[in-house]
Amino acid sequence: MDKKNFYITTTLPYVNAAPHIGFALEIVQADAIARWKALEGHDVIFNTGTDEHGLKIYQKALEEGKDPKAYTDEYAPKFDRLKSALNLSYTNFIRTTDAHHVSAAQEFWKRCALNGDIYKKTYRVKYCVGCELEKTDSELENGKCAIHPNLEIEHIEEENYFFKFSRYQDALLEYYAENQNFVIPSHRLKEIRTFVERGLQDFSISRLKEKMPWGVPVPGDDSQVMYVWFDALVNYVSTLGWPEQGENFENFWGTRELPNAIQIAGKDNLRQQSAMWQAMLLSAGLPPSKQILIHGFITSGGQKMSKSLGNVIDPFEIVEKHGTDALRYWLLRDMPTFEDGDFTWERFTESYNANLANGLGNLVSRVTKMARNYGIALEKNHEAIRGMESYRDAMEKYEFQKAMNAVWERIQISDKFIQETEPFKTIKKDPEKAQRDVKELLESVWEIGTLLAPFLPETSLNIRRIIEDPSFPIPVLFPRIV
Repeated sequence: MDKKNFYITTTLPYVNAAPHIGFALEIVQADAIARWKALEGHDVIFNTGTDEHGLKIYQKALEEGKDPKAYTDEYAPKFDRLKSALNLSYTNFIRTTDAHHVSAAQEFWKRCALNGDIYKKTYRVKYCVGCELEKTDSELENGKCAIHPNLEIEHIEEENYFFKFSRYQDALLEYYAENQNFVIPSHRLKEIRTFVERGLQDFSISRLKEKMPWGVPVPGDDSQVMYVWFDALVNYVSTLGWPEQGENFENFWGTRELPNAIQIAGKDNLRQQSAMWQAMLLSAGLPPSKQILIHGFITSGGQKMSKSLGNVIDPFEIVEKHGTDALRYWLLRDMPTFEDGDFTWERFTESYNANLANGLGNLVSRVTKMARNYGIALEKNHEAIRGMESYRDAMEKYEFQKAMNAVWERIQISDKFIQETEPFKTIKKDPEKAQRDVKELLESVWEIGTLLAPFLPETSLNIRRIIEDPSFPIPVLFPRIV
């Protein structure tokens, strides 16, 4: 297997609502990783898409008087719009209604069934439509889901197919023990290990078609459709052409000995990604994922975002007002990489003005103007990046905040150098020294632009253009918000 291949995937958001800032966080984090790996010379596959089956989608389609497929056809392109709005580099956009995905999900089911891990039984369960998950009494607060307290818990009693999740307790615990960085941050690995150690309950993987017809048909049983989670998780391998394209799948997903797949998800997806999906892979005879990255939630003014409170943050609105890189900056530096963070327009404006307008933008403008005025240029193919071990170490650990802090430390060092050397004054009495100082500053700005490529790709490109092409107009990178 080519060790230069790299595969990363986000979760797939449901198409029952417009894209929100929480998913923008996830996909921008994934994009920063994908861009970093591409810069390192990896051949990258970056997957995202839309989750389009299940009760939640079916109910929303009925509410709007639409056929479920027509409903998803309307909403899926709204998520694909994120590619231009957030300047994303994803290579694959998969819809779980795609014909190939449907056939792959059915093949996955058949392999699990052949392994003896699928059986049928009648059961009663409490179910949260918002989570699309079964809930135990201990997971409910006042009879409601803690994550979706506005939704009524549904009581389901029917005969469905089940997956033998309980069979994989020991195998999962062994994999966690062998791979201490399987889930990051480390306390999330501890959390899922504790969950698995308590014992695993088999979970339902189908629904009666007469009650909920919107799903992938169960192979060999026209009365049932697949439970949405079972179907949706398979997208991580179906997008690679599995099962037909075995070589491509192995090159990017990896092998049992050398797993290669990185998944990124919110903390409410920990169980599904790091336990349920891993057990399903083992059952189907496929390699496990290499690593699961778990991020936190975004609140607004200290409260969970909701339409009723009027505090929902629209990523498209931020981009329209202040540009793509302003939002990417906030998501990757002001938002904690692995924990919850809070958005308010006031804090966003304060950070934007201090760090982008007055910090990065002002430095680039001052240095490049001096360089042009004093006839300073960099040699072509200037590729040296000096003394950024902290940046590289943070990127290898996917610690975006730390990596960006390292860049902003470089910005502060350059600002201090200008204050101390004052080349705009020394150019009159000691032009050679002023030119040397400005060249050093220009090299630093070029390096800052290069280091920003995974995070602020448009800004990074503009900085390099300004320096490399003397005829390129020097733009105001980040106009101050007043």
